[in-house]
Amino acid sequence: MTTAPRAERLRQPLSTEVIKATAEKHGVCVRPFTMEVGDPDTGELRYVAVPCGSTVESVCAPCAKKAKALRQAQCREGWHLTEEPDFTPAPPSEDQKELMAFRADLVQAYRHAVETGEEGQADELREEIRSVDEELRQLGMRGRLPSPDLPGKKPAKRSTRRRQDAPNLPRKKVAKTTVGREYAGKFRPSMFVTLTCDTYGRVRDDATPVDMATYDYRRAARDAVHFSSLVDRWWQNLRRVVGWDVQYFATVEPQKRAAPHLHAALRGSIPHDVIRQVTEATYHQVWWPEHDELRYSGEYLPVWDMRTKSFVDPKTQKPLRPWEDAIQDVDEPAHVVTFGRQVHSKGILGGTNEAGRHIGYLTKYLTKSTGEVVEATTARQREHHDRLHAELSITPCSPRCPVWLLYGIQPLGANSRTTPGHCKGRAHRRTTLGLPGRRVLVSRKWSGKTLADHKADRKAFVRDMLAGVGIEKPERDTSRLIWRKVQPGDRNAPPRAHLLMRAIAERITWKAEYDRALLAARPPDPETSAIQQAA
Repeated sequence: MTTAPRAERLRQPLSTEVIKATAEKHGVCVRPFTMEVGDPDTGELRYVAVPCGSTVESVCAPCAKKAKALRQAQCREGWHLTEEPDFTPAPPSEDQKELMAFRADLVQAYRHAVETGEEGQADELREEIRSVDEELRQLGMRGRLPSPDLPGKKPAKRSTRRRQDAPNLPRKKVAKTTVGREYAGKFRPSMFVTLTCDTYGRVRDDATPVDMATYDYRRAARDAVHFSSLVDRWWQNLRRVVGWDVQYFATVEPQKRAAPHLHAALRGSIPHDVIRQVTEATYHQVWWPEHDELRYSGEYLPVWDMRTKSFVDPKTQKPLRPWEDAIQDVDEPAHVVTFGRQVHSKGILGGTNEAGRHIGYLTKYLTKSTGEVVEATTARQREHHDRLHAELSITPCSPRCPVWLLYGIQPLGANSRTTPGHCKGRAHRRTTLGLPGRRVLVSRKWSGKTLADHKADRKAFVRDMLAGVGIEKPERDTSRLIWRKVQPGDRNAPPRAHLLMRAIAERITWKAEYDRALLAARPPDPETSAIQQAA
């Protein structure tokens, strides 16, 4: 037996790379985490590979492609509806009832920990409440869950009068209908709209400022942080102007200049002049304390005082001003966000190639991270992004943001583990450049279904196709099973490569069964049938 030279062996792909490439070819998650599944009835213990569920293609291409296809199906199903979707809420399941009862106990324990000053336990309980909320969302629960925080001071009353520099908008009573108007008895068009942020200075062809010294990075950073609130205000104004409950499927993407902009599919048709009128008149006022000048920076930062349970000035030892007191004294908004002049709106008919093309455009960048979309390839682009990130790092993103400590204000929920000026929010990351956390915005009455419902519909469709050719795939009851995530280095768990190969084999089998069902469902070709009969 002869062996290949060492140089030739090194040129051959590693087994893990071969398995990864095979998994990507067959649509199997390439970085699953291992779960230990126990059956309490039979005592059986087995290990399964659970997909990571990443939506970024550079992290896991198969999972990202599945998530994108699911979003495309969601967009397509709700865009050109001709009848009102069914919004009757399903009765809560037993799992939802149990989780809600468990959440109520956690909220009670969290409030008791806050009142008694047990900060560590309060933080742990709050994180557990967040994980329970995520489970409830995955189970299909909609609506806003009650806040676990104790009720504080009543918020200061703000003027609801429109600004003098903003044009007035007509206002109608919003009807409950969500389906657009029909024309000529057969046409029911919908719309595709693009909204952008305002300009902050002249830019060059490479989307970098002509003069970085005069480019308004402060306003750009604040607009990016509050862009989602401005978009919410735009939907509200649009519904009040047209008089019906406009539904949307929208995606938020960064422009080349790193400012966020919005692409939206709207159900129903709205005059283009109305779209422009609402955009011009929409604004969002940020009623926060002034945060124009830093009071602390570098090594001169507030310190935590165990005696007063608050941050204090490092020299005078005086406690910083609490958020509740600072917000009460706000007389003028600290910032006002508006849209730019560039507004694009277009009518789209359902079932056309143009509709499919725009759905692809809406979901084009969903599998890419923000850094991949606005990749900096030149020195000027990198400097531009660095300047914007530097401003974002000192721009508060919420009332709980630790950046407020740099302005002498103690944020909500501050404790001994809070680091002044260091916030984990997405708005402050160099890779996101202030882009809002949610890349996809879907109204609640878009299709009458949650994303989990759309996923279940796809499974049911495949299951029915297989049943047509005699392949029964009964739905498994996994609620009685005991699931435990296997930690890295567990010697009892099989290697990930073995789990991947098993998942690949299962996927090949499923694909063969589905192809068989497709062939059986396809109408026979007359020429082929004639040849078979003649033979």
